[in-house]
Amino acid sequence: MKAPKCTLLIVDDEPYVLPALKALAAEEFEIYTADCAEAAQVVFAHHPIDVILTDQRMPRQSGIQLLEWVRQHYPRTVRLLMTGYAELEDTIDAINRGQVYHYLLKPWRPEELLQVLRNAAEKRLLERSRDQLLEQLRQLNSELEQRVLERTRALQEANQLLEQRARELEHLALTDPLTGLLNRRAMEELARFELKRHARYPGALTIGLIDIDRFKEINTRFLLPGGDEALRGLARILTRSLREVDSVGRIGGDEFLIIARETNEEGAKRLAERIRATVAATPIPYGDQVIHISVSVSFAVAEAEVPVDFDTMYRAAASAIKNAKDNGRNCFSVSRVSALLSI
Repeated sequence: MKAPKCTLLIVDDEPYVLPALKALAAEEFEIYTADCAEAAQVVFAHHPIDVILTDQRMPRQSGIQLLEWVRQHYPRTVRLLMTGYAELEDTIDAINRGQVYHYLLKPWRPEELLQVLRNAAEKRLLERSRDQLLEQLRQLNSELEQRVLERTRALQEANQLLEQRARELEHLALTDPLTGLLNRRAMEELARFELKRHARYPGALTIGLIDIDRFKEINTRFLLPGGDEALRGLARILTRSLREVDSVGRIGGDEFLIIARETNEEGAKRLAERIRATVAATPIPYGDQVIHISVSVSFAVAEAEVPVDFDTMYRAAASAIKNAKDNGRNCFSVSRVSALLSI
């Protein structure tokens, strides 16, 4: 019993070419023809095509465009291109876009063309044989995997549960449960990392503290749930006020810590005023009431090539926030930190 022939689709808009190529290859291939790219696409919709041989210069769509379409929709089809124009750019374009198997020049020699078609058919048959073997292997592997899966499902589920619990614990360990921001531990670790990076690379780094003014009065007036809502509202305002590259976290009570990367003294002043003004102008909804808050803002700035440790930066920011409180609250204070300690 003879093996089935490979299918060959020949695409060319020159009337004399299609009969000549069909006669040349009919003995070894099951031939389909088309006189344009659109007609070729119709053939693909109705017949499995192993090899396509198309001319480059055709109306509306070029051969390269057709082969690119074939590569996207029928990637197993071996793609051949023929043209009477041997420009290097066309060749590169054909390889990159259509990923052609072979590039033929007109006028072609029958022996050479037939050998190219045979090579393409052999390539397709080898791929088909490989696909069949891979499919058999996949079926065997599937049966084996099913048996293994039945024995290991419980273990996998247990591992997934452990991983989920580990992620949850890690999240809880680094997150403030009230506001959803990073907590003190996470922010201090992040700040120390950024200060080490600041010591190695040029660029300013700013660390700041945000403190709600008269927070005890808010708790007294709106009780503890109202105080909690004020903290959550401030967290939302701070998140919106910062750049994506900056970080904010709640480090305890009504105190928040900010890390502003690549921010010098002037930038720190602009950021501090933006935070102060935005908080003062943004009422926080609480039931059928609103809570108005203001904040005192302090920033400590380590300019470029000024190595400094976190404790020094934190003390400088804390001292600056005391100045802001002493100046009547709802204001900011920015200090520049000198090179005091190596990291």
